[in-house]
Amino acid sequence: MLVSETVIDLKDVRFTWPDAPKPTLDIHNLEVKRGEHVFIKGPSGCGKSTLLSLLTGITSCDSGSLKVLDTELASLSQTQRDRFRADNIGYIFQQFNLLPYLSVVDNVVLPCHFSKKRKQGADCDLKVEAKRLLKRLHLPEELLNKPVIELSIGQQQRVAAARAIIGKPQLIIADEPTSALDYANRTAFIELLMEQAKEADSTLVFVSHDPTLEKLFNTGLNLQDINLIKTGAI
Repeated sequence: MLVSETVIDLKDVRFTWPDAPKPTLDIHNLEVKRGEHVFIKGPSGCGKSTLLSLLTGITSCDSGSLKVLDTELASLSQTQRDRFRADNIGYIFQQFNLLPYLSVVDNVVLPCHFSKKRKQGADCDLKVEAKRLLKRLHLPEELLNKPVIELSIGQQQRVAAARAIIGKPQLIIADEPTSALDYANRTAFIELLMEQAKEADSTLVFVSHDPTLEKLFNTGLNLQDINLIKTGAI
C-alpha cells in the first residue's frame, strides 16, 4: 500500500473555544511531510496549544479539513480518535500528564498497554526498551523504579519524552517540553528527541516560546504567519 508523504494536512481550518468572542485559529493551509522536524513558535495566546489539541484529536475543528496520516479526524467518533491517538501519536503534554504514583518505568511503558501497535513497535521487552530510552535521556538509573512524583520537574519532562517515543509512533508532538530545563540540558534533550524520532522515521512537531531552539530543526514556522486571526487569540 502506498503511504502518503503528507503526515499533517490542514485546509481552511477554523476553531473557536466555547463562549469565546472570536475564533482562536483560522488556518488556510498547513502541510507537514513524513520525517519532517517542525518547530512552531509564536507569542503566548496565539493558538499553539490549541493547534496541537486539534492535531491529536482531543478537540475537533469547527470547519475545514484536518487530516493526520491520511485520516480525516472529524470523520472519527471520540472513541475512534482516542484509539487513533494511542496507536499513532506520541504526545509530550505541557503539564506532562504522568501518573504520579506509578514508577518511572511504568509511566514510560503505559502507551504500549493501550495500543497493540505501539507494543509491537517497541520490538523487545517493554521495560528493557523504557530503560534504554531513559538512559539515552540521561535519567539516573537509581530513579527508574521510584514513583515519578519523587522526581524533579526537569526529570519528569524526560520521562514524558520517553513515554512519547516508546513504540515508534509515526507522529511525535511536543508542547513546551523543555520549559524547566537549563540551556545545556534543553539542547541535549532536543537533540536526543530528534535522534530517536529519526531512528523511528517519526515526524516531529515541537512547540516552544523559545526562538533560540529553532536552529535545531529543519523547518521553522511562526504560527502568526499562517493564522488569519492575528490579534486577540485565546
